[in-house]
Amino acid sequence: MEDFWDFAGSFWWLVFPLGAIVGGWIKGVQAWDERRRRDKIELYKLKNAERLAAQQAEEARTSEIERTLADHEETNRRWLDYELDVGKLIDFPIMTDMREQVTVDFHRAKREADALRPEDPEELRDAKFLARYREAVREFQLAFDIAEREAKRRRTSDFSASERQTLERARRLLAMAEDDGAAHAERQTAYRRALRELEGLVVLPEAATDALEQRIAGALERKPDSSVG
Repeated sequence: MEDFWDFAGSFWWLVFPLGAIVGGWIKGVQAWDERRRRDKIELYKLKNAERLAAQQAEEARTSEIERTLADHEETNRRWLDYELDVGKLIDFPIMTDMREQVTVDFHRAKREADALRPEDPEELRDAKFLARYREAVREFQLAFDIAEREAKRRRTSDFSASERQTLERARRLLAMAEDDGAAHAERQTAYRRALRELEGLVVLPEAATDALEQRIAGALERKPDSSVG
């Protein structure tokens, strides 16, 4: 043991080069381990490239389906803002005037998109079916945008001064029909008069009158309680 320490004491300067050699060896091992890890990852990717590509394609298809369905739903919602609001149809009568080509185009595009929309979204995983449906939704969006721009541009400018007065009168009558503070008979009369005023001027979808009647159902259907008092 004494001989070892004598040797170590005599050759202490060898610690530095030996330390550098050992340090270099350790770094080399670490680099080799990192290269091996990367090689394993690349090998895994190569072996599973087809599966990963199919998975990515499926995820992209899912996103496209969800986006197309959302676009369809949003355009339908925009149309419902008109279809269920008589007041808005008075302001923008072109939206239901089938004498207007932009209106015809919009309603045709809506029917085609609605007809292609499947009950089960999984059916849209068929690439050809999805392409047809996506194109129909795009046509629906475009046709609606064109019709809405035209309706907002023209508003009621196509009507005569007398007809615009009639439309304004109908608006006031509808406001009375929906006024909870008005008497039962007044509300009922106002509603019926408003419909007569609009006849021949504004096309009211059945959904619009149904929604209006539901809002004022108390005035149209309930009778005053004669037992009170």
